[in-house]
Amino acid sequence: MTPTKTVNVLVPTGALGAGIQEADVAAGLAAGAHAIACDAGSTDSGPAYLATGRCKYSRAAVKTDLAVLMKARERAGVPLLIGSCGTSGCDSALDWTRDIALEIAAECGMSPRIAVLYSEQRPAGLRDAARQGRIRPLPPLDAVDPEAFERCDHIVALMGPESYIEALRAGADIVLGGRTTDTAVLAAVPLMHGMHAGAAWHAGKTAECGGLCTVSTRDGGVMIRVGRDHFDVEPLRTSNRCTPYTVSAHMLYENADPFLLHEPGGVLDVRHVQYQALDERSVRVTGSHFERGAYTMKLEGAAAAAFQTLMLVGIRDPKVLAALPRFLTQMQAALTQRVRETMGASAGDYSISLRPYGWNAVNGSPEPHVPVEVGLMFVATAATQEQATQIAKTCNPLFFHMPLEREMELPSYAFPFSPAEVERGAVYEFRLNHVVEVDDPLERVRIAYVQAPEVLHA
Repeated sequence: MTPTKTVNVLVPTGALGAGIQEADVAAGLAAGAHAIACDAGSTDSGPAYLATGRCKYSRAAVKTDLAVLMKARERAGVPLLIGSCGTSGCDSALDWTRDIALEIAAECGMSPRIAVLYSEQRPAGLRDAARQGRIRPLPPLDAVDPEAFERCDHIVALMGPESYIEALRAGADIVLGGRTTDTAVLAAVPLMHGMHAGAAWHAGKTAECGGLCTVSTRDGGVMIRVGRDHFDVEPLRTSNRCTPYTVSAHMLYENADPFLLHEPGGVLDVRHVQYQALDERSVRVTGSHFERGAYTMKLEGAAAAAFQTLMLVGIRDPKVLAALPRFLTQMQAALTQRVRETMGASAGDYSISLRPYGWNAVNGSPEPHVPVEVGLMFVATAATQEQATQIAKTCNPLFFHMPLEREMELPSYAFPFSPAEVERGAVYEFRLNHVVEVDDPLERVRIAYVQAPEVLHA
């Protein structure tokens, strides 16, 4: 493909597994898509997916979406790029997605060449880089601890577009990427064909969440058309619209600075951009600039840290609800005292959290109104699951029957489960928020190729 005007990338969704409509993809191909690309991962839902290597979405949901895209790619003969496979983009999540793709290929009689881009990092290699001064922390961290790498269950480095371009030039039909910046997987094909770097990166940022840059954010994805001095964006669905407001607003999404976006190898600068409505549905963007700089890859690391056990009650007692702040303070003190007196040192290092859903559990600040009812969640966090559960069992009598005043009769708050204790399992935490400097964008990436076999018919 050697386009003369624009490179057109069909972005069907913001996350593989969230839902894709075949009609939207067909519309994008009919409108001249040169490639299909979308993201499949994020840190939005916390560290558990990186620490465990498990996908946020179900296998069935990912397979359904991927089958739509693979069949469309087969018919159109255009490349398909998926970034941050399996939510976290770690090696096991990437292999999980690869196996789903091979399964789809076998079931549908397809034989695409699949490139698999691995970006999981080994602790030893990062320790060496840290000692060489090639790793630096990002806020809120302020130091680099070489031993922290060993304390992570999985570590990934966020790739830029270069690995995707390398795989496509090697003849890949489908590129399944490990952890990648959301923007890079969409910018890769336009950059590969020499389109304007600022426009490619800005288009990728705009379309990273599919239809989120449109008026009806849940109505399908978008097409980005990247040229030599601009890019255009329009919805795949004719009933939807992009406006200068919806397109420009996406620079605010998950970005501390609405004008500057740091990516591997440089910074996208949109301070002098103009957004122009081409018609009722599409927008043209000009003036985007990509300032090249040192090539760095963001490091994400996560691990299991502790264990939790939950209990839940519903409270409608009007006297308790009218004095809820005092009640919660009294209960917190009573529960802590009971664990200290009953379990002593066997409780280990623990914490007890009370979360009154329906009053201030979400924003954490006192509400001015008296609720009609609250759901009070008890969370015990401890070093082991057994300790967390024993703490919950120790607190059970007070949590379920504590009155507002000592002289009052014991109440019984409504509990939905029996047994009352729900073992939540491990609690996970991010342990890295750093960048590593590299001399070559492919330096920390491993590329493997898989040829999906033809289905043999009797």
